Amino acid sequence: MVRHNNQLPNNLTQLQNLIKRDPESYKEEFNQQLAHFETTLEIFNLNPTQYNKKLDEQSMFLAQVAQCYLENMKFFPQKIIDILKSHNTTLHNDMRLALCKCLILLRNKNFITPFDLLELFFNLLKCQDKHLREFLKTHIITDIKNMNMKHKDMKFNSTLQNFMFSMLRNSDAKAAKLSLDILIELYHKNIWNDQKTVNIIADIGCFSKVTKVMVASLKFFLGRDEAEKEENSDSEDEVDPRDTMIANKFNKKTRKRDKMVEKVKKVAKKLKKKKEKAPVFNFSALHLLNNPQGFAEKLFKLMESSNERFEVKLMCLDVISRLIGLHNLFLFNYYPFIARLLLPHQREVTRILQFAAQASHELVPAEIIEPVMMAIANNFITERNSTDVMAVGLNAVREICARCPLAITEDLLRDLVQYKNYKEKSVMMAARSLIQLYRQSMPTLLHKKDRGRPTEASLELKTKKYGDMDIKDYVPGSEVLLEKKDITEEEKKKKKGNKKKGNESDSDDWVDVNSDQSEIDISDSGEDSDNGEEEGEVVEEEEDNDEDAGSKDNQPEEKEGNTDNVNIRKILKGKRKLNKEDIAEKVETARNIAMETIFTDEDFKRIDAAQVKKHVSGVKRNKSLVEDEEESGELVQLSAIENIHKKRKHDKNARLETVLKGREERDKFGYKDRRKNIHCSKTNREKRKTKNYQMVKHKAKGKIKRSFKDKQIAFRNYLIKQKKMK
Repeated sequence: MVRHNNQLPNNLTQLQNLIKRDPESYKEEFNQQLAHFETTLEIFNLNPTQYNKKLDEQSMFLAQVAQCYLENMKFFPQKIIDILKSHNTTLHNDMRLALCKCLILLRNKNFITPFDLLELFFNLLKCQDKHLREFLKTHIITDIKNMNMKHKDMKFNSTLQNFMFSMLRNSDAKAAKLSLDILIELYHKNIWNDQKTVNIIADIGCFSKVTKVMVASLKFFLGRDEAEKEENSDSEDEVDPRDTMIANKFNKKTRKRDKMVEKVKKVAKKLKKKKEKAPVFNFSALHLLNNPQGFAEKLFKLMESSNERFEVKLMCLDVISRLIGLHNLFLFNYYPFIARLLLPHQREVTRILQFAAQASHELVPAEIIEPVMMAIANNFITERNSTDVMAVGLNAVREICARCPLAITEDLLRDLVQYKNYKEKSVMMAARSLIQLYRQSMPTLLHKKDRGRPTEASLELKTKKYGDMDIKDYVPGSEVLLEKKDITEEEKKKKKGNKKKGNESDSDDWVDVNSDQSEIDISDSGEDSDNGEEEGEVVEEEEDNDEDAGSKDNQPEEKEGNTDNVNIRKILKGKRKLNKEDIAEKVETARNIAMETIFTDEDFKRIDAAQVKKHVSGVKRNKSLVEDEEESGELVQLSAIENIHKKRKHDKNARLETVLKGREERDKFGYKDRRKNIHCSKTNREKRKTKNYQMVKHKAKGKIKRSFKDKQIAFRNYLIKQKKMK
């Protein structure tokens, strides 16, 4: 059968559509195009540096219909692979990209194994074509992600990982860098987040001779702190959406307020989306290292002998300090090295102070960390420096001592504490924060007048020595649950109607204690403690004598076995003196409760509240401050060292920046009227702006506040006018 006006050989798009619908009917046309491709390929091999549009179109056509003729297309993918392997660096950029797209299409139809294609693409990363490298990187990440979507093929992943790890050692810097970027991206997408990946990046990437590969590996271990802060931080101009919406109901409606409401609605919508998203927990790669001690030593040795830029060395110091702090490593050469950098004029000195604090832990001997403490004290905390420098130095000392309390000697601590009465508030607040730290950890190092009022928590503290581990076999504060049991028992007795005298008096005595009543006030103050009690002395709460007498008369007799529990109840009620023996009884009670009770969420909330009360009882302090002191994260925040208690100077550049920012979304000059067309007429109100005052002064008279009599006259005239109109 002869087809007249057959245009299919010249219209590949139409032929492709027809073949997909009916492959058998158009097999002859397909074979004809396949023969054309073979001829075009032979011609192209003679000069592979030129772009061949015909080869591009024919290869994409054959890839689109390959699934319709499996036998004929069996060797087609290998021919494309051979072109890319033999001429990968000499091919034209557009030709190379077109052939890669053709192979991706064949890969999606399972004509090529994923490993063969990825191996080829990794070799193509050496090409001097930035657009191609980004395209291949995106495809490799997406392909590996899709293969691990439903289930992970461990054998394939292991084979592919070994190949990618070999690419990190590649002499070509661009191929090695892109391979590392792919590994890091797959780790952050929770696809290859195993120990093997992390340790290969540590052993190969961090010690690469290529600076870009080394820096990318160090950034991987430092995490995404900066990016997360930028994403999660709200602008200073944002306000509480709920407050703004409520205020808008009652305030006068203006265009400015309307814009604010629209802005607030967008903020509220964004906050709602954030709340609906499931929380993402990024586990730090530093925890997955097999040999953190060896890695830290090797990296420190490399950093000492390298000639890299100062910024790269800072990154090395940051990684090493985090390793030392997280894994409690011993790297004694690190502290004298960093002590030499602790000078006020040093670049990025606050970050170096942060590294010194991060590298501190309880197992570091005091004589090893002493050079760092002395360098900070001598170079920062002296009156020849500015107050900001002194405050930063005191903050750094506090952060180091929070992680290593024995890092400072008693004499040096008492000298630094003397700045608590300094004339500048920034220095004074920094010194007082150091006092608060040691009040909660080792008050015996402070002078007696600086220890503050003795609290229940201070009685529980023990003087630590080097290497001491405070391991508890009970839940601290769980003795407060005993009070809850007593209350529930009394409620049951009331329901049953047991109204005996002993029970009545008992129920009168044991009442529920809220957060204010359960605090144990201490009569001794911090300033008068020189004349008062020693550590083990009695702590007493003020109470009425009438209540004491009544409670003694009405208190039922208890068995000998329950005397300890009775004492604990009295202590919780503030009806009895508190000393170290009572603390031991409370510990024993907490131990017994922990053995017999399964704690609920409500129980843990009560325990946490009781632990906070131990710190604040007898001392007027902010509750949030106590909670912040008790929580010490794994890493030191730079804001904790740069926290200076005073307002920054609003210099000319800062003011100018604020002014220019406010001009961004408004017209340059002129009155902003509501006309959509500037050529249309203006309203009388707008025209009045340009008129002479003599012409409008009778209008201005109405703006003066009228007297009550004038209002009456105006209202009478209005009523008369309304009556006439009817």
